Amino acid sequence: MTKTILGLSGSLRRASFNTGLLRAAAELAPEGARVEIGSIREVPLYDADLEAVDGLPPAVLRLQAQLQAADGVLLVTPEYNNGVPGVFKNAIDWMSRGPGLKMWAGKPVAVIGASPGGFGTTMAQAHWLPVLRTLKADFWAEGRLMVSRAGDLFDEDGNLTDARSRERLAEFMEGFAQVL
Repeated sequence: MTKTILGLSGSLRRASFNTGLLRAAAELAPEGARVEIGSIREVPLYDADLEAVDGLPPAVLRLQAQLQAADGVLLVTPEYNNGVPGVFKNAIDWMSRGPGLKMWAGKPVAVIGASPGGFGTTMAQAHWLPVLRTLKADFWAEGRLMVSRAGDLFDEDGNLTDARSRERLAEFMEGFAQVL
């Protein structure tokens, strides 16, 4: 039986390194696993008044349905100002509303990321830990992948072209798929 991993990129940029890393993760998923790429692009800023009047927005309902159907989640996070991107955190906050909180509980989650800097996404990955703990997600800490100096490893369209990085990503995906 094929295991499904919901993959989410925390960047909205067209040629994003992190969206490219997510596409590469989908390409390199091991046999018996597949990455379903979700999108945070249409998720509005969280507004409790909006939720009270209209309920959960359609984009959030789509993400929640993908989360419910997934065996695990891959968060591909940029790092902005040494932390988690606001648009990404906002989407996860929306996804935890209504029945969403229960969908996160016990769900295996892995975090990776790419950055033009020399430290990869070390700080952003660390900042996800309290969020995942609060969601009661099962953070997979056996593997770690931070792609540093991404400008040298991706093409102008945001595709991961570096063979060693693709190899490391394939190993990461193999390890994560084993816990699903």
